[in-house]
Amino acid sequence: MEEILVYLILLYEELVTENDYHKRLDELFLDNPEDDDLLYLEWETDIKKAVIYVRTHIDYNNLDCEQFGRVLMSKIKEIYKNYSDIRKFAERMYSLWESLPGNIQNTEPFWILSYADEPLSWGDEDQTRDIYEHMLNYYND
Repeated sequence: MEEILVYLILLYEELVTENDYHKRLDELFLDNPEDDDLLYLEWETDIKKAVIYVRTHIDYNNLDCEQFGRVLMSKIKEIYKNYSDIRKFAERMYSLWESLPGNIQNTEPFWILSYADEPLSWGDEDQTRDIYEHMLNYYND
């Protein structure tokens, strides 16, 4: 469910498309056809109901933060590569941080999304990029 949660958060923030979500859902379901949650989501055609289902059925206290983080950073890395304007990217990342589950917002590496844009206020784009790149590589072995 962690990976689906990532996709739904990114979809809500308009950082991935509904097609991206459905494609990944299909792949996960094919790998785990016995998973009742994935089966439900495969049948659910209303994306708003899918979001409600995931948000109400995921156990935030037992969220696999590493899996969630690895998937999230991987997707953000793809998004980062396609943004030429670091200021617009930073705006999107702060909004993304606000959409994360509250119990992980202030943990590494997620809380970086809340402050990485601060050096932009004094014109230091390089420092902001360094902060984001540190975050994006947090799970690299």
